[in-house]
Amino acid sequence: MATKRDYYEILGASKSASLDEIKKVYRNLALQHHPDRVPHEQKKEAEEKFKEISEAYAVLSDAEKRALYDQYGHSGIDQRYAYEDIFKGADFGSIFGDLKDSGFGGGIFEEIFGDLGFDISGAMGGRRAHARSRRGRDLQIEIDITLEEAFSGTEKTITVPRYEVCSTCQGSGAKPGSKKTACGQCKGQGQVVMSSGFFQIRQTCPKCRGEGFIIGQACPACQGEGRGRITRKLEVKIPAGVDIGSSLRIRGEGEAGTQGRGDLYVLINVLPHSHFERHNNDILSESRISLTKAILGGEVEVPTLAGKVKMKIPPGTQPGKIFRLKEKGMADLHSYTRGDQLVRVNIEIPEGLTNRERRLIEEFASLRGEDEEKESIVEKIKKTFR
Repeated sequence: MATKRDYYEILGASKSASLDEIKKVYRNLALQHHPDRVPHEQKKEAEEKFKEISEAYAVLSDAEKRALYDQYGHSGIDQRYAYEDIFKGADFGSIFGDLKDSGFGGGIFEEIFGDLGFDISGAMGGRRAHARSRRGRDLQIEIDITLEEAFSGTEKTITVPRYEVCSTCQGSGAKPGSKKTACGQCKGQGQVVMSSGFFQIRQTCPKCRGEGFIIGQACPACQGEGRGRITRKLEVKIPAGVDIGSSLRIRGEGEAGTQGRGDLYVLINVLPHSHFERHNNDILSESRISLTKAILGGEVEVPTLAGKVKMKIPPGTQPGKIFRLKEKGMADLHSYTRGDQLVRVNIEIPEGLTNRERRLIEEFASLRGEDEEKESIVEKIKKTFR
């Protein structure tokens, strides 16, 4: 018999962790190892991991069980409780309550435990939990867009590899014309039940793999899977204002299941720009202006993501001065407002002066009382605006 791992080690929690900390780490691990959120080939491993962390949580979240475990270890728990009784009274529901309407089909709590056959406090029926487990898996894909596309919004064609319902057997997995019979082990329920009082643990039937029936002849097109892998192109509308890490949810474009499709999540990556930097909804850029424009003032043309605009430069503008162009930044995804564009000006110092230009600048320096300086006035200006 394999040695059980330490419950604290399983959750990655310290022995002094509070109940809230135990709940937090369990929630993160439960979402990470949900069997429907991993590739198909990792599903069995995820199921075992999920059961392991759920058992650890059920003990460590209960004050009486935790005290018993801290004193006697696994032997204390095993002697006092049958396996199904370990879960009795554990608070699973409140951990995922905030995700009830987030698209996980009746709440993430019910989906997680229904898919694995856990019937906490007898709350879920066998067929209901079995039907829920047939929902298709959610998919995730990443796409790159430019900053200009994020600014104005765009539409992208993406390629999504996924499972579709088999067109030959319409998802039944059976060869057309052949019959399916109810599974003798689970009597068509798709699950076998272990009971202790009002508390039940439902496990996927090992004979029919949760289907509730046995296929006489497998469909030759999908080898009894009821679905096949295809690649499909989809048009995705990306709203203005998205940023790196933004996620778009497209309902019903995940993988197919006998009880409906999963969803597709599109993760956005905004590529860096050579001229503009994004800071939340504001855009930062730099613009070079002439020395005379900085001294005398005037008007310059600066690029924005919406096109070139005129910007006024007041007399005596200093190097590094930042000007604000109202509402020339990114759209806010949650309101009708826009950010601003911040323009930092750099002063261009002229090089290769003619003799006349040099004399004029020296005259200017004289008028400013700077003619007694030993170093060249041109060098002084360069240092000033460097």
